[in-house]
Amino acid sequence: MQQKAVLITGGAGYIGSHTALLMAQKGYKVIILDNLGYQQTLHAPWATFINDDFANEATLSHIFRNYNIQAVMHFAAFIEVNASLKDPRVYYQNNVTKTCTLLQSMLEHQVRHFIFSSSCALYGIPEYTPIDEQHQKNPITPYGASKHMVETILHDFARAYNFDFVSLRYFNAAGAQPEYNLGEQHQPETHIIPLLLQALRMQKPFKIFGTNYDTPDGTCIRDFLHVKDIALAHYLALEHLEQGNPSDCFNLGTGKGTSIKQLIEAAQKIFGVKLHIVHDKRREGDPAILVANAQKAKQILHWQPHYSDLKYILHSAHEYTIKQLMHKQFMQTHV
Repeated sequence: MQQKAVLITGGAGYIGSHTALLMAQKGYKVIILDNLGYQQTLHAPWATFINDDFANEATLSHIFRNYNIQAVMHFAAFIEVNASLKDPRVYYQNNVTKTCTLLQSMLEHQVRHFIFSSSCALYGIPEYTPIDEQHQKNPITPYGASKHMVETILHDFARAYNFDFVSLRYFNAAGAQPEYNLGEQHQPETHIIPLLLQALRMQKPFKIFGTNYDTPDGTCIRDFLHVKDIALAHYLALEHLEQGNPSDCFNLGTGKGTSIKQLIEAAQKIFGVKLHIVHDKRREGDPAILVANAQKAKQILHWQPHYSDLKYILHSAHEYTIKQLMHKQFMQTHV
């Protein structure tokens, strides 16, 4: 019997690479399709890597014809919220239009399971927290709107065709797997924990965007979830579909909020370094509080976060950063 395979678009990226590794560990043949748009590197002997755009129809056709693809896990998207406000056109083109091309190719080749990398950004400004899946969808950025549009398309496809999906709405992905050289390596980096660790390591000022939010200490509150816990949810989502269960959408988070000041204080305590903090104005598109109600994922997918203790998140991200620096220094001295 031919080994079951899964196509992972954006599988060289942060969350995609962790999920690709887990799927390989679970016995799937993993096909990664990624154009390395964030200048990332990936050493993945456990996967077949194809360097191309995820909407290249000829490449998609080749993959679906030559591998026993059971499902597509779709991570390939532009993700920077502020950039989407400055240039929405490219976000709609990449995140929505190209996704339609991918879905069309799936239909043509009768691949019917789709796991979508969605986001809490589709909720917009929360009316209440923790946020459950029934909360109104009112995105305030083109990035969030692009995720909402794709979910709408997926619901329509599931209704019209022999097609099913699970959409996983992440809150704040964090952490790393340094033992597999997997972690955040965006160019440029925009996520708070890598930037915080960089400031600690280099003793550079760290900027807080907004200290006058309606929160206990005035800074934004976020729900940090280890990327290994997110990867597990993708595996369970595919199991859910393979068992004949219906299409659905799930929040992924811990249900616990950490303010930016609390995050900084925790990092300073763990690593024994005091930061110079610079206060700046709020950034457009940043809600005050984003905390997940993930009870639905726990009940239906039988998912539980196991690695999302803040101390573990920071340690794993720090260890990954140090390994990357050591590798870079080694390469520079051995050229």
